[in-house]
Amino acid sequence: MDILLGLLAIVIVLAIAYLMSNDRNIINYKGIIIMLIAQFLITLFLFSTEIGRIIIDKISAGFNKLIEFGMDGVEFILGGVEGWSGTFFFNVLLIIIFFSTLLAVLTHLKILPFIIKYIGWVLSKVTGLPRVESFNAVNSIFFGQSEALLAIKSQFHYLDRNRLYIVSASAMGSVSASIVGAYMQMIPPEYVLVALPLNMFSALIIASIIAPVKVEKDEDIVDVKNVSEAKSFFEAMGNGALDGGRIALIVAAMLVAFIAALNFVNWLIQFVFAGITLQEILGYIIAPIGMLMGIAPGEVIDAGSIMGTKIVTNEFVAMLEFEPMMEHMSEKTVGIVSVFLTSFANFSSIGIIAGTVQGIDAKKAGDVSKFGMKLLIGATLASILSATITGLVIEIMP
Repeated sequence: MDILLGLLAIVIVLAIAYLMSNDRNIINYKGIIIMLIAQFLITLFLFSTEIGRIIIDKISAGFNKLIEFGMDGVEFILGGVEGWSGTFFFNVLLIIIFFSTLLAVLTHLKILPFIIKYIGWVLSKVTGLPRVESFNAVNSIFFGQSEALLAIKSQFHYLDRNRLYIVSASAMGSVSASIVGAYMQMIPPEYVLVALPLNMFSALIIASIIAPVKVEKDEDIVDVKNVSEAKSFFEAMGNGALDGGRIALIVAAMLVAFIAALNFVNWLIQFVFAGITLQEILGYIIAPIGMLMGIAPGEVIDAGSIMGTKIVTNEFVAMLEFEPMMEHMSEKTVGIVSVFLTSFANFSSIGIIAGTVQGIDAKKAGDVSKFGMKLLIGATLASILSATITGLVIEIMP
């Protein structure tokens, strides 16, 4: 029954995207089917085979080692400060600085651009999707929303409204590798890692249904020559560190604002509905789709509240609330919710993407603002699709 409900959830997600489509006549059904099959195969391989589990363990161990290196830097500047250990800002957010530095160096050395370009080329060949959109989807696994869009700024004049929707959806549906280490300290690393490829495909699937495109070959060019502005290795390190510091401070500022605002809203709600919180209201709203995704009835309200919190605030706020709940939930629920949380699909991302596009091409920024809600709905559908596939694979695992 859970398998049938999960399959029904996938059908409903795809049907909603179909109803939202700008042009149903040119939807690339072949590419969508290929990507759906790829999602199931990747998840089954990683979770159900010995080699897959070894790969996850090795990658998790690698991230843990990088986190240790990052903590060495944090401890150096805070070693004399009493009680810093265990503080979220120092233990989680400052690690972003080291990961951002590493990404900046790999980008400057042209290692990441080379890998991303050719993975995107393979993805484009297999699915029939345009190269720019495929490159951007892979790029969005490694870089944040703004950085991913900036990497294709030289191709922006080729992007019509539908193509702009697809690249924006990929940016919103993924997460930055610079903050993956922070996520892995709050939710199970294996679900963070599997969410990266799943969300890449899900974002492309949903966006390709909502905003299908047909692109001429002379308008489908990927240029990665100027992805890094650093003129030397050490400048790249410095720029990466400063960017990471800005990201850490931005996340901290957003957490202060969103958590304070959430508590304020809950305080107001108490005047009308004593004992009820916004999270609980969201939990009841999301419960029906949560049950279809495979969440147990006894856990669906709590899980729905976490997913709703992520949409109206951000993934960090939701992860912080979810962290103490996990020990009381089933493995399947933990997997579904963790994958759902591992994306930038929330209201604040609309402003981030619109602001980035404004800096690249002011005329196209208006288009992003117009389809902002459609973008959020599409990215949320993509998160539901990834989480549902995870739940299905966990269900059929021996």
